[in-house]
Amino acid sequence: MQNKINILNRKAKFEYEFIDRYTAGIKLAGTEIKAIREGKASIAESFCEFHNGSELFVINMHIEEYSHATYFNHNPKSERKLLLNKKELKKLEKEVKNSGLTIIPTRLFINDRGLAKLDIALAKGKKMYDKRETIKDRDNKRNLDRIKKAFR
Repeated sequence: MQNKINILNRKAKFEYEFIDRYTAGIKLAGTEIKAIREGKASIAESFCEFHNGSELFVINMHIEEYSHATYFNHNPKSERKLLLNKKELKKLEKEVKNSGLTIIPTRLFINDRGLAKLDIALAKGKKMYDKRETIKDRDNKRNLDRIKKAFR
């Protein structure tokens, strides 16, 4: 592919503490994959949920309607099924039910074979003081890098 599609959820790293990461496939319609290849998708406010047994769906993932489609176009905010191994699904479901963790998408990309993949993370929400600590660490690292650069 000539252009790399890499759509990030930038708020996720600030809002959540990642525990475990997975790469999942997505079940998409024809116009959805074409819109993703144009880069017209957003995972900023999305999250993952289990429905009817052990099927994992991504909720609130926005994929704009494909511009060259006819009336067979897709719904931009529909739920999309994630494709993982049964072992991974059982582990994720157990973690979400027992310890109150959440599953959030962190990155949407197209692999070398042309398939859309979604990086998801098992995450724990940060408290306000954790967020302040993250900001403080980031500022300290930035200042330290500036000092190091000045002495080179």
